[in-house]
Amino acid sequence: MKNIRHIGLVVSDIGKALEFYRDLLGLKIQSTSYEKGDFINQMFAKENIELKTIKLSADDNATRIELLEFSGPKSNQNEKIRLSNSGFTHIALTVNNLDEMYLRLKKANVQFNCPPKLSPNGKLKVTFCRDFEGNYLELIEEIL
Repeated sequence: MKNIRHIGLVVSDIGKALEFYRDLLGLKIQSTSYEKGDFINQMFAKENIELKTIKLSADDNATRIELLEFSGPKSNQNEKIRLSNSGFTHIALTVNNLDEMYLRLKKANVQFNCPPKLSPNGKLKVTFCRDFEGNYLELIEEIL
């Protein structure tokens, strides 16, 4: 394996996702695409797929978050993932100034589990929040 290329996140509203991931978190758009046809149908093992994709990252060389919005009926997500469930539960992002970001996101009504806390070893400041659809993000500041 060479690296982790991207993390795919299916969203119900790509506009709201951009408001959160680009406007609030500060990620930059790296590319956008719209796909339909045989290739994408085969990749997702479904018929009549229409997919809008926006790839975001902190910089050109960083791992990307790929926002995916499918056309057609939306899935029913009555129960969101819990941090203690099996499987993928969250995305961890390294930030420069967690206290500043916490205050800015809190002002924008982003939900947090708790204010930023210093890790037991004193090397990290950490908190968890949820995006507009309830997906967990772990925000981490490395303390030098």
